[in-house]
Amino acid sequence: MTIRILLIDDHNLFRSGLRLLLQKQVHHEVVGEAADGGEGLKLTRKLKPDIVLLDLNMPGLSGLDTLRLLVNEFPDVKVVILTVSEESDELAQALRDGARGYLLKNIESSDLAAAIEQVFSGQSVVSPAMTAKLVDCVREGSSRQAPLPPDYEKLTVREREIVRYLVQGKSNKEIAQCLNLADSTVKIHVQNVLKKLGLNSRVQVAVYAVERGLAE
Repeated sequence: MTIRILLIDDHNLFRSGLRLLLQKQVHHEVVGEAADGGEGLKLTRKLKPDIVLLDLNMPGLSGLDTLRLLVNEFPDVKVVILTVSEESDELAQALRDGARGYLLKNIESSDLAAAIEQVFSGQSVVSPAMTAKLVDCVREGSSRQAPLPPDYEKLTVREREIVRYLVQGKSNKEIAQCLNLADSTVKIHVQNVLKKLGLNSRVQVAVYAVERGLAE
């Protein structure tokens, strides 16, 4: 299946290079490019891409504002932030607002291609260099004295174990090995966690748990 990708970035040279890199992938098709958030929204309405690669720092409509509008209007379109910003606050906010990934522009082309495949399959991705910043940033603002939220109390003991492993950034395969379960069983548990908490990505689960002091 071809993954249809829209690029939103104000740097023409970067977009051109990114398009060339992605077009080398058999299953990737860059269906459009936009130089700002407003143009990106118009193209998303017209082209209905599977994935949007979105820069944060753009003139006019900011990347975060563009992200919120995209997620609100096109819930089925998966938005991945592709940026030079290593600010932990921007990382955490983007993930809270519904981004399915946060990648730095110094990423290797092969890793970017793999990340796109992961997001398309329903996973979330964060550059390894940003993972520790994410956890630290969210933990700083968490309230460990608050009572357990009602949604969390719906989770079974096993599902709560799964949440703790998601905070650690473990894949389904790694969780399965830790808990001596089948990969397919872990996948079902993760799906149940997402449904019960009303979230749409593994990274959002991690943020949710750390913010509420549930990750220790």
